[in-house]
Amino acid sequence: MSKLSLREWNNYLSECPGAHLLQTGEWGELKSNFGWEPVRIVSEDGENTWGTQILFRQLPLGFSFAYLSKGPLLKSRDEASTQKSPGFNFWKNIDQLCRKKRAVFLKIEPDDWSASVQWQEAKIPDGFRLSPQSIQPPRTIVIDLSGSEEDVLARMKQKTRYNIRLAGKKGVQVASSDDVAAFHQLMETTGQRDQFGIHTLAYYQEAFDLFKEVDKCELLMAIYEGEPIAGVMVFASGDRSWYLYGASASEHRERMPTYLLQWEGMKWARSKGCIHYDLYGVPDHDSDHLEANFQERSEGLWGIYRFKRGFGGQVTRSPGPWDRVYNSFLYQIYLRWIARSTGED
Repeated sequence: MSKLSLREWNNYLSECPGAHLLQTGEWGELKSNFGWEPVRIVSEDGENTWGTQILFRQLPLGFSFAYLSKGPLLKSRDEASTQKSPGFNFWKNIDQLCRKKRAVFLKIEPDDWSASVQWQEAKIPDGFRLSPQSIQPPRTIVIDLSGSEEDVLARMKQKTRYNIRLAGKKGVQVASSDDVAAFHQLMETTGQRDQFGIHTLAYYQEAFDLFKEVDKCELLMAIYEGEPIAGVMVFASGDRSWYLYGASASEHRERMPTYLLQWEGMKWARSKGCIHYDLYGVPDHDSDHLEANFQERSEGLWGIYRFKRGFGGQVTRSPGPWDRVYNSFLYQIYLRWIARSTGED
């Protein structure tokens, strides 16, 4: 096992073109400024090299929490290799690192999206258990950006195409911006209105600065009569792109600025060579259940699903989350805390 510097890790990622945004060096640097320690390692496993970025969060009494999000990443020496998952040596090295950091447990949320993925307990890797808590949304909608702009629009629902055009007709304009403070004000409004937590201004600013410097981020603002009324922060890496943060004012929502913003975000992603646009987070139910219930439900992510479904993407789910436990006693305390916080105790 070798620990890599930020530069060495980015060199490794250059040979893993499908890497998720949350495995990039910039994401690790972002989290390092807000209480996490990124550790980047590679491990030889037969003819393959596996690498991952793990985040560690300090807990009381010298313990820590380990988090492996959207990894690990394979760099194969043999292009004909069919090995799809890390072997014993990789997990042995992960265990050594986590025990050295006194991790209570390691949570892993793989980057293995499939419309029909089976994530029941029978599919859990050896040494892991199904976790009751996700950190990243396990289910999402991914938009296919291939083909022409007309092809992408044609895959959307008619009402969504109408709303995109309506925004323009109602005087909404979209422009790139570096005014993260204005975006954060919109986030505060949205969080209060829709009852969800948001990050600090410093967090959004750092995320924008780190990824914008390497041309992997764009802040788009919808403007009406000179005032920002909505905004999105979108990211790109390789052929994948992600809509992570979005906000809107309580006024002028009838002008449909968020629809036009998403379309402009997709066009920006296409200009970066992306063929996938991840809308990042819908209720964790299969497509049939989502379609049967979205008109009656609006709580949580249901209202967001109603909006996102119109863009014509595919509902996908990653397996997991899975936990690898190193301290059974403290892990049981974590499970009781999760049960109380979700009302399942």
